[in-house]
Amino acid sequence: MGGDYAPEANVLGAIAAHPLLSPDEQIVLIGDTKQIKPLISANGFDPELFGYVHTEEVIGMGEHPTKAIVQKPNSSISIGFNLLKNGALDSFASAGNSGAMLVGAVFSVKTIPGIIRPCLSTFLPKLSGGIGLMLDVGANADCKPDVLLQFGVLGSLYAENVMQINNPKVALMNIGEEDEKGNMLSMATFPLMKDTRLFNFIGNVEGRDLFNDKADVIVCDGFTGNVMLKLAESFYVLTLKRGLKDEFFDRFNYENYGGSPVLGVNAPVVIGHGISSPTAVKNMILQSRDMITTGLVGKIQAAFNT
Repeated sequence: MGGDYAPEANVLGAIAAHPLLSPDEQIVLIGDTKQIKPLISANGFDPELFGYVHTEEVIGMGEHPTKAIVQKPNSSISIGFNLLKNGALDSFASAGNSGAMLVGAVFSVKTIPGIIRPCLSTFLPKLSGGIGLMLDVGANADCKPDVLLQFGVLGSLYAENVMQINNPKVALMNIGEEDEKGNMLSMATFPLMKDTRLFNFIGNVEGRDLFNDKADVIVCDGFTGNVMLKLAESFYVLTLKRGLKDEFFDRFNYENYGGSPVLGVNAPVVIGHGISSPTAVKNMILQSRDMITTGLVGKIQAAFNT
C-alpha cells in the first residue's frame, strides 16, 4: 500500500516480477485485499499465485516515522516488519514512508551486532556501461570516521556478492584526490581506510568521478550522498524536459534499479521511491530476491562477528 500510486503500481509490478521468479519463490502482498485482488484479476492474472496479508491501515507519506510505527501496528509497513522479524518473510520492500521503513528496520530486525549505523545505498550508472554503488545517501546526515569505514565494508560486500564485482574498488568522496584534502571527517577517515585490509581502498575521488570507472563503491556521509543523489536524479528529468534522447542519461531513471537497499540490518530491506512505477516495483522485488539468494546478510554478519 506504499507509494504515490498504490496499490495499482505495486500490483502491476508484482505481476511483472512473478514470471521472473523461480517456482519456489513467492511474492506476498500486504494490504487491502479488497482492492488488491480485483486489480490482479482485472489485469488477466491469477490472484492465487500470490500470498496475502490483509490490512486496511496505512502509514501516510507525511506521518512522523517513529510515532506511526508505534501507533499503527496494523499498518502494512508495521505488519511487514513483524513478519520479517518472525521469519515469515525472507525480505521486505516498500515504496511507502521512507522514515518508517528505516525505523521499522532498526527496531524490528535490528542492526547487525558490530555495526554502528545501518545505511542507505544507491546505484550509479557508469559511462562505460557498468554500475557503481554509493553509500550513505540519507540515513545518516552526520557521521564519524569509524562509521564511514564500516560503510566501506558494507558497500564492498554488496558490490561483490549482489553486483558480482570481483574485488570492488572502494573510494572516499572528497574535494580532492590528495591524501591530505578534505574536511575534518574525510581527513580523519582517510588513514583508517588506507590502513584497512577489510576492502580494496583506492583513495579519494571527487564529484566528477561519480560516473567514471575509478571506483566501484563510493563512500560518503548521508548529507553529501543525498545531495549528490538528488542532483543525479535531476539529470534524467532535465533530459526529458529538454526533449533529449540519450542512452546514458536514460540509465539515470530510478525505475531501472528498484530501490535503495538498507545495509547493516539482520534481513534484506529495500526502500523504494515514493513515485515508484510498476517497473520500479518489479525491479525492487528482483533486487530483494538477489539479496536473499546471495546470502548477503549472512555474509555481512560473518564479517562483523569476526
